[in-house]
Amino acid sequence: MQKGLPHSQLSPAWQILLLGDGSPTRHLQLLTGEPTEVDVIDMSPIGMDDDQAPTSIQMVPGPRVRRQVWLRTPSGQRLAYATSWWEASHVDEYLQNRSLPIWASLARLRTELYRDVQGIYYGHSSALESAFGQPGPLWGRHYLFWHHGQPLTLIYEVFSPLLTKYLGPTRS
Repeated sequence: MQKGLPHSQLSPAWQILLLGDGSPTRHLQLLTGEPTEVDVIDMSPIGMDDDQAPTSIQMVPGPRVRRQVWLRTPSGQRLAYATSWWEASHVDEYLQNRSLPIWASLARLRTELYRDVQGIYYGHSSALESAFGQPGPLWGRHYLFWHHGQPLTLIYEVFSPLLTKYLGPTRS
């Protein structure tokens, strides 16, 4: 993934979103011209449970808290679904205002991070396709945020097919 994918598999614009180390909430704001807002679906303690998360969850110290959100425009367009897993003892330190996107919260704190993209996904999910109001296929990814050499959070994101309106088709 460090070198990207052939453009026949994933277009350059989509590779920037999926494989880049920039903030997806910031990218979504730039693409749509609207602020990226968060609808928090759930924020629950999960203890040491793996929570059906990518295996990288083992790198996030426990006990953990799981946060699930929709990223959307103020006009209501759902652009992405995201789940993040945090060490319970530090989540309040980094997500002081839970209604803000993670990027906005960490930027306010001037937190320096390294985004380590660990996997990308391509496929269908009837639940997400229904929630997005768009047929798939869907693209997603998971990554670790590192801070001071330690894993801070694991994030899993799935992007709406609606983004083809801004990024073009997923394949060149």
